[in-house]
Amino acid sequence: MMELDPTKLPRHLAIIMDGNGRWAQERMLKRIVGHQRGVETVRMVVEQASQLGIPYLTLFAFSSENWSRPPAEVRALMLLLKKFVRAETSRMMKHSIRFNVIGNRSEMPDDINQALDEALAKTAANSGMVLTLALSYGGRQEITRAAAQIAREVASGGLQPEQINEELLARHLDTNGLPDPDFLIRTSGEMRISNFLLWQLAYTELYFTEINWPDFTISEMHRALADFQARERRFGKTSAQIQLAQRS
Repeated sequence: MMELDPTKLPRHLAIIMDGNGRWAQERMLKRIVGHQRGVETVRMVVEQASQLGIPYLTLFAFSSENWSRPPAEVRALMLLLKKFVRAETSRMMKHSIRFNVIGNRSEMPDDINQALDEALAKTAANSGMVLTLALSYGGRQEITRAAAQIAREVASGGLQPEQINEELLARHLDTNGLPDPDFLIRTSGEMRISNFLLWQLAYTELYFTEINWPDFTISEMHRALADFQARERRFGKTSAQIQLAQRS
């Protein structure tokens, strides 16, 4: 296992959990088996992130575009999601993890929303890591909803156009109250962000691995985090400026 510097871990880790279906197809199994195995990886990653002291973990669980998948697969994913949320609530309570959800929940089935609400309420007072699931989520859709809400405030006279800035728009996003991700991991070898946190990933470090999500182990997670720790984050500045700031 790779040695990690606890002072250089990302404050906010985001993950695109890709490759469940591919993992299953490579083994001549049904796609849902891959998703079931992927849930085991989710448990491991959540536990590891919490133990490492990472304050925020956001997982891309179900995109706005995923609704276009075959209806049988969508139904199976919703059932798996409901079982996961209900089964993991006690674990979140044990580790003082606060549950959070982003995305267009109006598209989610009522029974799913009920399970989500129960988990949100039970963990609301927890003071540990914030675990966010992105469900029925799309970055473009999120920004569009924020723009529409701001437009309504301008139309009602409660906001002047010149008051609109980056901070105001960020407060209208689903992620209001969360810091932008420092590090994004995507599994399965795909090198794109797939409409995930488009606004928030402006200066996020990106990491892509060929490993499919069900095979993403603790060692692979530590390897990715070690890669993050070796990077220099400049935010538009030069290396010399960063080094001078670190010495002062």
